[in-house]
Amino acid sequence: MTGPLLSVEAVARSFGRRRILGTAGMWATPGKITALLGRNGIGKSTLLKITIGQLRAERGIVIYKDIRTARPRHHLLARRGLYYLPQEGALSRWFSVRTHIEAVGRLAPEGAVNHAVKACRLGELLDRRASNMSGGERRRAELGLVVARQPDCLLADEPFIDLAPTDCTLISEILRELAQGGCAIVVTGHEVDVLLEVADDVIWMTAGTTHALGAPEEARSHDQFRREYLGGRMLGRRRVGQKDEKH
Repeated sequence: MTGPLLSVEAVARSFGRRRILGTAGMWATPGKITALLGRNGIGKSTLLKITIGQLRAERGIVIYKDIRTARPRHHLLARRGLYYLPQEGALSRWFSVRTHIEAVGRLAPEGAVNHAVKACRLGELLDRRASNMSGGERRRAELGLVVARQPDCLLADEPFIDLAPTDCTLISEILRELAQGGCAIVVTGHEVDVLLEVADDVIWMTAGTTHALGAPEEARSHDQFRREYLGGRMLGRRRVGQKDEKH
């Protein structure tokens, strides 16, 4: 069984007098999608930003491809195959989707750009800018950059936020294709139904720490997780794209 490509261990971080993270961690395993779940403001985005070096932790270790560091640097991690997709978006308003994806494609294998355009259905968006696209179109274009780049590891902060169900389905399919190609993926968000359908593993962040809950079905049956996070939600058990059975 393949171990984690990325491990983040014992991370602590405060903002002023407020302790956000105490002993938090996460991991990304090749071929798997790990969902990092937790209430709004609990520190999920903070943990991702610490992992890539955008924020500095008070303590903690990031291990990527067997190299340990307490002070990760985003540009160095990117050179070694880690891609960070921020919640705020990854497109410049000054350039078209075509310009973005061709720039990324210069570092990718031959044919990667054409595959990204097809997989993310970007044909009609290539000559448009982010300011002229819907939220779902922008997210597809951003994931087109990921597919073209073909990273070894992807950290995606709230990739499903404010998306229509059809866009969620397509984004899920894109993430699954990346994982099937061997990419190690971590996704965050509050779209619990979608995330539990697309994920292979679940990490729950609460009270400044993280808990490994296992597969989505194990997470659903975890008493504390259900009581404190899921509440009375009725969560679907179908995978995204699975058709209803006819009776």
